[in-house]
Amino acid sequence: MNAAATAVTLQSIRACFDGVIPAMMATSAADGTPNVAYLSQVYYVDERHVALSFQFFNKTRHNILANPYGAVLVMHPVSCGFYRLHLRYLRTETSGPLFEGMKAQLAGIASHTGMADVFRLLGSDVYEVLAIDDVPGQRLPDAAPRLDVLASLRRFSERLSQCTSTDELLQATLAVLAEQLDVRHAMVLMLDPASQRLYTVASCGYAQSGIGSEIEMGHGVIGVCARERTPVRISHMTHAASYTHAVRASMQEIEPGLGLQTDIPFPGLSEPHSQLAVPIVSAGQLLGVLFVESPQDMRFGFQDEDALVAMAGHLGAALALLQVDAEPEVAAADARSLRSTEAGNALPMAAASIPAPAGAALLVRRYGANNSIFIDQNYLIKGVAGAILWKLLREYTQDGRCEFSNRELRLDPSIRLPDVADNLEARLVLLHRRLLESRPGIHLEKTGRGRFRLCVERPLQLAEIAP
Repeated sequence: MNAAATAVTLQSIRACFDGVIPAMMATSAADGTPNVAYLSQVYYVDERHVALSFQFFNKTRHNILANPYGAVLVMHPVSCGFYRLHLRYLRTETSGPLFEGMKAQLAGIASHTGMADVFRLLGSDVYEVLAIDDVPGQRLPDAAPRLDVLASLRRFSERLSQCTSTDELLQATLAVLAEQLDVRHAMVLMLDPASQRLYTVASCGYAQSGIGSEIEMGHGVIGVCARERTPVRISHMTHAASYTHAVRASMQEIEPGLGLQTDIPFPGLSEPHSQLAVPIVSAGQLLGVLFVESPQDMRFGFQDEDALVAMAGHLGAALALLQVDAEPEVAAADARSLRSTEAGNALPMAAASIPAPAGAALLVRRYGANNSIFIDQNYLIKGVAGAILWKLLREYTQDGRCEFSNRELRLDPSIRLPDVADNLEARLVLLHRRLLESRPGIHLEKTGRGRFRLCVERPLQLAEIAP
C-alpha cells in the first residue's frame, strides 16, 4: 500500500457502503481459480469490520468457505473514487441487530430495483478488513459539508436542558430536526410494553399528525429498529407502501368483541425514498423510536445516522429523568391518601368550584376489551391512555373531581401501568393531543409539576361495554 492509502479508513469512506453503486468481490477457489461477482450489500460494522450480504450459495460463497480471503472494490457515490478492501472471512450471522439491519436495508434496495422476490437475505457474512487500497484515477470533487452536526447537537443539548415536561422534550426534538438538520418529516413513537406496540406521540411535516397511530414490534423500518434496538437506514426506496406502510395491515383486524373501527392512520409519507429509524433507550430499557424520512434519494447518510443516534440517547436520558422528577414530594397526610389510592380507593381532593356544563350530553363509551374510548360515534383512544381517561371521567361524574396528579395515576392499579418503563407522561401527552385534535368538548390543562385539570364543556353520559 502507498503512503496515500495508509490515510484511508473505513470511517472515511462510509459513503461507499450506502449501496448506490454495486460493489464487486474477487475470490479464489482452493486451487487458485479466480472469480469476480457483484454484491448487493457491503455493510459498515465498525472501524475494522464490514458485513457482506449472503443471498445465494454461489461460486463466491463456495470459494470463501474454502479460502477465507477476498477483495472487494467499492466506489464513492460522489467523487467516483474506487477503493479496494482486502478481507478475511470470520463468521455468518443469521439473526440479531446486524442481520436485521441488513435485511431491512436490502428490502429498500430490492424495492428500488424491482427484485423484492429475488433479494432475500440468508445471512450476514462478517469480514475483518486487513487493508484498504486507494485506487488511483480521476475523481470528481467531494460534496461540500451539508451541515454542522456538532453545532446542531450542541443546540439540541441546550434546548433539552431547558425542558420541564415530556411534551416540551418532544417538541424540542422535532424543532431541532427541522431547524438545525433540515429534516421536514419526523415522528417520535413510544413503546407500550404490554402490547409490544409503538404509538405515535409527536410528529411534524405531515398533513395529519397521526397521534395515537400504532406499529407492531418487528414490523417495517420502525418496528425492526425497536425490536433489535439498532439504527435502520434506507437510502433509496421507491415502493414504501410494500415495506413500511404495509405494517398497518396487521393492525386492521378489529380486536375480539369490538365492533367499531379503532385505527388511526399512520402519518408517514406515501412514497418515501429515504428513511432512518433509531432506538430511544435509557438504562437498558427501550422507550421508543425516533424516525425521519424524506421524498429524496440518499437524503440520510452516516452523518445523519450518527446525529440521530446521539439525539435519541439524549432524549432517552431526559425522558427517564423527567419521569423520576415529575411528581412532587408529598406531605404525610397526602402520603396516607396515596396509600389508600393504592388499595383501590379514590384520592380525596377538593372538587373545583366551577359551574356545571350545559348543553346536550356527550355519550362516552368504554369497551372493556381494550379500553377503547368513543365519544358520541367517534373513536378517540385505547389502551392505557383510554384507561386513564375513563378514570378521570368516572371520578368527574361521580365525585365532581377536576384536579388530578400523575402520582395517583401511577398508583392506581385499575390503569394497569407496566412495572418497568411505564411512560406515564408520554401517555398523558398522547391523551392531551388526541383530545385537542378531536375537540370533543373535553381537554386537559397542566396546573403544576405532576398535576393537571380535567376540563369538561358539556354534560357527560358514561356507558361501559363489557368485554
